[in-house]
Amino acid sequence: MKNLIIVAVVGVIAALWLVSTRNGLIRQDETVKEQWSQIDTQLLRRADLVPNLVETVKGYATHEKDIFIQVAEARSRLLSANGPVAKAEANASMNDWLGRVMAIAENYPALRASETFTRLQDELAGTENRIAVARTRYNEAVKNLNASIRGIPGCYFAPGLDLKKAEYFQPPQGQNLVQPPQVKF
Repeated sequence: MKNLIIVAVVGVIAALWLVSTRNGLIRQDETVKEQWSQIDTQLLRRADLVPNLVETVKGYATHEKDIFIQVAEARSRLLSANGPVAKAEANASMNDWLGRVMAIAENYPALRASETFTRLQDELAGTENRIAVARTRYNEAVKNLNASIRGIPGCYFAPGLDLKKAEYFQPPQGQNLVQPPQVKF
């Protein structure tokens, strides 16, 4: 009788451990999805701010038409990109073109003094910060999930749950997602 109780207790502990491990993997997978959603939301927010910024700058710099077309195309690529790698590449392109728009703005003191332009610049800066925070949280969630599904016992559960290694949200090779500001006097 005593041996039967010991076997039953060990069986219950093993079952609890299996359920806990499986549920932990599912929770980590959902965390990765949630954190990706945060990045996507902030990238969309930034993409929604860009047309307003472009229109504000356009009023002052009408001869810079090609740059505005490129910004619109970069925005379109960002909105249609799927997955972390494609989004990171499209985001890097958007950053490049936004940097050029900001450089144009430097040539127009009246534009820099415009309340609308200043407000949009502040909103974009805040959004960039939120993107950086979301990217950090997402990559941390990816690291935790990937470590769990590669380690024991996760590697035994991952195929049955259809869990695969998640992609990090990183800049394309040789690029930074956010260019450091250039200070000129």
